[in-house]
Amino acid sequence: MVCRDAGRDGPLDIAADIREAWTPRSAVYRDSRIHELLIDRAFARSWQLAPEAAEALAPGEARPFTLLEGSLDEPLLLTRDESGDLHCLSNVCTHRGNLVVPGACRAKVLRCGYHGRRFGLDGRFLSMPEFDEARGFPARTDDLPELGLERWGPLAFTGIAPACPIEDWLGAVRARVGWLPFDEFRLDTTTSRDYTVAANWMLYCDNYLEGFHIPFVHEALTTALDYGAYTTETFDHGSLQLGIAARGAAAFEPPGGHPDAGRAVAGYYFWLFPNLMLNFYPWGLSANLVQPLAVDRTRVRFFDYVWRAERRGAGAGTDLHRVELEDEAVVKNVQRGVRSRLYERGRYSPTQEIGVHHFHRLLARSLADAA
Repeated sequence: MVCRDAGRDGPLDIAADIREAWTPRSAVYRDSRIHELLIDRAFARSWQLAPEAAEALAPGEARPFTLLEGSLDEPLLLTRDESGDLHCLSNVCTHRGNLVVPGACRAKVLRCGYHGRRFGLDGRFLSMPEFDEARGFPARTDDLPELGLERWGPLAFTGIAPACPIEDWLGAVRARVGWLPFDEFRLDTTTSRDYTVAANWMLYCDNYLEGFHIPFVHEALTTALDYGAYTTETFDHGSLQLGIAARGAAAFEPPGGHPDAGRAVAGYYFWLFPNLMLNFYPWGLSANLVQPLAVDRTRVRFFDYVWRAERRGAGAGTDLHRVELEDEAVVKNVQRGVRSRLYERGRYSPTQEIGVHHFHRLLARSLADAA
C-alpha cells in the first residue's frame, strides 16, 4: 500500500516546517513537462558558471560559446573591444535569428553572414543593407542583447535573466571563504573532467545536499570527516555543508575572528541554486556544474582549481573520482526507484536533510513564479 499525504496534492508542495514536510512526489523526477518548466523558470533566471568566459581574450577577438549546453543551450558571444572592455553578448542576429559568429575570430566589427547586418564589438547595431525605407529603424532592439558578466578569482558567471543581483547569490560564499587567496587558484585541466549520470539532475542535487548517506556510501570518506560534527546551514539562494575533519585529517586554518576560527574544517561544501557546487578543500576548489540533458540524464562537470598542490593527497578532497562514482551508483538506483508504481513520496530527516528540504522549497518557489 502506498503511503499518501492526502493533505497536499501538488507535486512540489513542500511544507515550510521540515518536521511536517513530505518530499516531492516521484513524478517530479519523471515528468518531462516539469523538467522543461524548471529549465525555463529556474535555470534561465539564475546565474550560471561560464568556464569559457574565464579564458583570456585579446582586444579585437570574438569567441562564441553555448551557455549550459544540453539544457539552456543559449548561443552567446564573448568579445573584447579595442578599448579593452569585455562583453558577453547574444550570438543571435536581431534580424532573422542567424548565428552572428560561427567560430572564434578577430574582427573590428561583427557581420552576420546571412543578410549582412553589422554590429560593433560591444553589440551595438551599425548598419543593414536594404533597410532604408524601414520606419522606426534602427531601434535599441536591433542591438545584440548584452548579458551581465561577473568574475570572482578564476571563475566567471553570467545569466540570461538572473532573478537576483550576483552579490545576493554569491555573497554568502564570499563572506565565508573570502579570506582565501582566491586569485591564486589555478585551473588544473589534467584532473578536471565530465561525468554523465543516468538520473534526473534534481536527484543528483538531492544526494549532494546531505551528509546523511556518507557512513553508508562513502566508507573512505568517513576516515576524513567527523560525521557527528557535520552541519548544514541555509541562506536565501543556497546552502553550506560544513565538514569537520576527523582527528589528524587535513583541515583549513581559518584566521582569528572568523566564524570557524579554531575549528578543523575539512571542507566547505557550498551549493548555489539551482545547479552549482563549490567545494573548498585545503588544496583548493572543486567546482561542480550540473547540466540537465534530459529528464533522466545529467552531465556533471568537475573543474579543479588548485591552490596548494602539496595538500591534494590528504583529507576529504583526496579521491573525488571515487566519491563521484559511489554517488552515481546510488543516484542511478534512486532514478529507477522513483519510477516504481509502489513509491510516491517520503519524509525528511529534520536533522540530516535540511539542505535537501531547502532545495525543494526553492524549486517550488520557481514553479510558483511560473504559475
